[in-house]
Amino acid sequence: MSAGTGDLLAGGVPGPGHLRTLTALVLDTLESAARTRGGPLPAGGPDAVARRTTDLCAPVLPEEGVGAEAALGDLVRAVAEGAADPADPACVAHLHCPPLAVAVAADLAGAALNPSMDSWDQAPAAGVIEDLTTAALARLVHPDAPAPDALITSGGTESNLVALLLARERAGASGPLRVVTGANAHHSVHRAAWMLGLPAPAVVACHDGRIDPAGLDRTLSGLGGGPALVVATAGTTDEGRIDPLPEIARIADRHGAELHVDAAYGGPLLFSERLAPRLAGLDQAVSVTFDLHKLGWQPVAAGALAVADTALLAPLSLRTDYLNADDDTEAGLPDLLGRSIRTTRRPDALKIAVTFRALGRRGLGELVEHCVRTAEEFGRAVDAHPALRRRPGEIGISTVLFRPAVADGLEPEAGDAVVAEVRRTLLVDGRAVLGRAVAEDGDGRHRLWLKATLLHPEAGGADLLPLLDLVTEAAERAAAEGGDGVGGVGGSDIEVRATERLSP
Repeated sequence: MSAGTGDLLAGGVPGPGHLRTLTALVLDTLESAARTRGGPLPAGGPDAVARRTTDLCAPVLPEEGVGAEAALGDLVRAVAEGAADPADPACVAHLHCPPLAVAVAADLAGAALNPSMDSWDQAPAAGVIEDLTTAALARLVHPDAPAPDALITSGGTESNLVALLLARERAGASGPLRVVTGANAHHSVHRAAWMLGLPAPAVVACHDGRIDPAGLDRTLSGLGGGPALVVATAGTTDEGRIDPLPEIARIADRHGAELHVDAAYGGPLLFSERLAPRLAGLDQAVSVTFDLHKLGWQPVAAGALAVADTALLAPLSLRTDYLNADDDTEAGLPDLLGRSIRTTRRPDALKIAVTFRALGRRGLGELVEHCVRTAEEFGRAVDAHPALRRRPGEIGISTVLFRPAVADGLEPEAGDAVVAEVRRTLLVDGRAVLGRAVAEDGDGRHRLWLKATLLHPEAGGADLLPLLDLVTEAAERAAAEGGDGVGGVGGSDIEVRATERLSP
């Protein structure tokens, strides 16, 4: 046996023993790498990260293997030292959550057992766990429906694709299906329409980041009849805004259109009795996108598509003799193939089920409430800061948009350039991971804002206060230098800092 193999398998009776040593190595490396990185992401920008990663990992396919421990140690160290770590309170750019330890541990078990969720004989118990999990999710979204159901997906993009696919199939010969969505919709809605050969979605203007109901009414009236699917959003990517779902549902129903809601971000508000009313009207949707690798603290991937009636999933049914032969199904073997547009897929329901059972609805609701409360605290801190300004209006779920006040004293393009340079400076310095969003200001103009998407289930407002000073310092520097080279990749002073921080 060559140096690259060793004790190979993770499963069976001896597998956990093989895995135990390697897992310990991984955990030790993760711990030391986080200390070495010393922040939310590595300093130095893409070039510095690429050099260090290549030094540790190349060649990836040597002629002779280096052995499991050496390979694992080098590559895990490279990816961990070079990570954007969502467990750091200053890593707040995206809908990218820090996963719970219990979910990661469950994911390890799923990876070791490696069930494939496309036939019962590959996933006997995992299939049952998926059924229990999807039933719980479906009932959470559609509590009063007689036969709700849900599918596990890879995330919002797949969920939206399947939702439009099912709607297209329902439209049948009376099509083509027309998709109507807001200007605030996730890009995956437009991509799904393109992939499915549907007409480009009709886009409704938004006010304050939400679909304008009057505009929706006019758009549906202008379609002239025929099957239509309105796609609303509960938790927009840029601002965390929730469309006026009850009004949208009434308008869609009046025009004979169906409603799909992309609640990939906002869906977990349902765990909280206090916050669930923000999603009033969600249960009127024929289908709902719901993600748990956002405001659910699961390792990627952990998406779901909930439907009001399990019969709506019938178009996904498929027969193939090597996975779900008729006689096997008649004999009582469950048919898993129609539970996804994918064939081979991971047991992602396992980590979700473990988390649900560990925390319960109340525990999950408390974590969601914590993130919402932290965003409100952060927003108040921005409001109180003399050198910063928050986007006018209420905070959307747990997303706060703000910008340095110094940018407002410049011409619009120059001000937006300062905001962009602030973000890049903090990224390249390795000090903070902030997002960016273009959104309306109080005067109706669109400006560039820094975005903090707060998904950390433990970090509080006080943990985020250093971000404000970092932004202020970077903004003063960007304004003073006129944006020339600030935050650029590969500057000599940044190279020095990167070398210092990444040295063991």
